[in-house]
Amino acid sequence: MEKKTIFITGTSSGLGKLTAIHFAKLGWNVAATMRTPEKERELNAYENIKLFKLDVTNVAEVETAVSDAIAAFGKIDVVVNNAGMGSYGALELATEETIDWQFAVNTRGPINVIRKFLPHFRAVGGGMFINISSFMGLTTALPLGSLYNMSKFALEGLIEGLYYELKPLNIELRLIEQGGSSGNNFVNSIKWNKDEAITDYDDYMNKITAMMTSRDESQLDDPQIIVDAIAAQATGESYQFRTIVGEAGKNLLALRNSVPIEEYLETIAKNYN
Repeated sequence: MEKKTIFITGTSSGLGKLTAIHFAKLGWNVAATMRTPEKERELNAYENIKLFKLDVTNVAEVETAVSDAIAAFGKIDVVVNNAGMGSYGALELATEETIDWQFAVNTRGPINVIRKFLPHFRAVGGGMFINISSFMGLTTALPLGSLYNMSKFALEGLIEGLYYELKPLNIELRLIEQGGSSGNNFVNSIKWNKDEAITDYDDYMNKITAMMTSRDESQLDDPQIIVDAIAAQATGESYQFRTIVGEAGKNLLALRNSVPIEEYLETIAKNYN
């Protein structure tokens, strides 16, 4: 049987690195991408993992990484759009650069990768894009997260809209809606929107920053369940278009779907009064 190959963005840490290692152990070839591959040590231990430099916001780097990975392995079967970042804080206080950055990484990044892979998938007769979204792409659950929600809601719409044009080409699309998982550096990489001269948002800001920085890792999802969900899609064990991973996301979406939006929003808001 021909060995399959998976291309994964954002593999320098957290979910991306775990996914790369998991597929390497399954016997797949892995094209692991990151912004600074010269700093990576752990993934270099695997003979079937090759590293490629990639910042998903840089279209030229995307084109180079995609063509180099195809040249290295001959064929890519599955692409995992995993790279993502978060901005939190009042929208009014966000800089223009932060607004553009949030969209560039979480939404435009997957667009860049998908567009560069489509000629290859058309040429080989098909392929699969697995996109790491969030339950924050289906509902809202946290004040001061409007930009992050925007980026993930947009990703959901992008992938659902693409379904129709790519299905006739045998190109499959998947969405993984995950929540917070242990062992990643999401909180440490958040861009906070602040302005010392404006204090009207301080109560919310203090509550959210305290909650995020003091959260108990044991209460978060084991990232392996997210990796397993990705693997289930890539190997054909699951054919779900959307897979919601973790109890927090499932409970929130159950609440969101059981009441009118006005009631849902007020219920969430009361948690932060």
